Amino acid sequence: MQTSHENYTHENSNFEEVERLLFLHSDNQIKPGLERIAKLLSSVNNPQNSFPAIHVVGTNGKGSTCAFLESIFRHSGYKTGFYSSPHLESPGERLLINSHELAPEKWLHALEILIAKLDNNSCDRTSYFELLTAAAFLLAQENNLDIGIIEAGLGGRLDATNLLGRVKCSVIASISMDHTEYLGDTLEKIAREKFAVIRENNIAVFAGNDESLTKLFREICREKNSQGLVLGCKSESEISNVKITPDGNIFDFESENLRLKNIRTNLIGAYQVYNAALALLAISLVRKSFPKITEQTILDGMKNAFWKGRFEIISREPITILDGAHNPDGVAKLTESVKELFSGEKIGLVYAAMRDKDYESCLKILNSIPNSSIYPTCVPNMKRSLESENLEKCARKFHWENSPSLENFDAPINAARKSQSENRVTIICGSLYLIGMIRKNFQI
Repeated sequence: MQTSHENYTHENSNFEEVERLLFLHSDNQIKPGLERIAKLLSSVNNPQNSFPAIHVVGTNGKGSTCAFLESIFRHSGYKTGFYSSPHLESPGERLLINSHELAPEKWLHALEILIAKLDNNSCDRTSYFELLTAAAFLLAQENNLDIGIIEAGLGGRLDATNLLGRVKCSVIASISMDHTEYLGDTLEKIAREKFAVIRENNIAVFAGNDESLTKLFREICREKNSQGLVLGCKSESEISNVKITPDGNIFDFESENLRLKNIRTNLIGAYQVYNAALALLAISLVRKSFPKITEQTILDGMKNAFWKGRFEIISREPITILDGAHNPDGVAKLTESVKELFSGEKIGLVYAAMRDKDYESCLKILNSIPNSSIYPTCVPNMKRSLESENLEKCARKFHWENSPSLENFDAPINAARKSQSENRVTIICGSLYLIGMIRKNFQI
């Protein structure tokens, strides 16, 4: 069910003033913590408590899982708010009301209310993400949501989104090594930070991508007296009859409370089956609280879910795909899908990376794609981005079947054009910043 487009705007609207205010009144050098954002939210009467929410955390797949959840609720007739990060092109993408962006003026008004609290010294300075999250919660309250689908930014325990007051279900997507400087240097430490969002006497679901983490998840659920289900545990859920195609996926899903056949999704890639199934597992537990959800609205929601920059085909001739995979686990899942969908094709890989990411491992995984070439590039005007020449040096450690003479590209568009001229399939990946820049400026 769609609402009026009044107050909504297109994704290319001018958010420059919103960005200016966010940077001017935030400080990203401060350590992660909840005290600042809790104080700020309290000063505006805690808008995060005004709506029920599903809270989604994880390393990879949480955005896509959110997209499936939001689409199901919206197609069931509920007014939705979908908060995600990071944005690809403008901050307005971070909060969608019934799948639409709000006008920049709405964001400016929310920020002005919050900045007034900061400027009169009643609240401490916050980070960019904390200030943006507080503004999103104010806007969610203003829009009288039936349900909020809220994606955590980084981690979970100390994430600003963990202050949500009416969580109906905690959803934990795939967990892998990332952001180790903040979350810990082992998989268990990272998982504990994410599992910390599970509420007492509540409901939680986990992607279950690691046996030891599944055990830890169950222990924490028991400690908190919460019901916890794990995707892929046959006594709790099962995926079957999977078909992966360049046009989308088809599969069957079964859990104790939900049985569906021939589920179709337009989000492409083998890994999207698991993100979709994780969303279904959560829906199977919360649907009793949302009686307008039916098997048909679930099927409709799954089919119409969209999440840009995740195995997004932006051209069919030549085939050109954007994917935000930026850590080894994400790149491995991308690679699996590329191998399955484009076996026998010449494949060009346009790749950029942030210097703080494990780009060498990512390149090694990408190198396993048969008949592939690499086109190292960078994200222009971004200090965090690894220089294209340094990425080329790292790429030379591996044998690229179709790249006998490697070259690097300071302009991603030139790298993409070169790949398109030499390959049947071009995959642009390695950084969401790269994906955002390409989406905004590149006309195929």
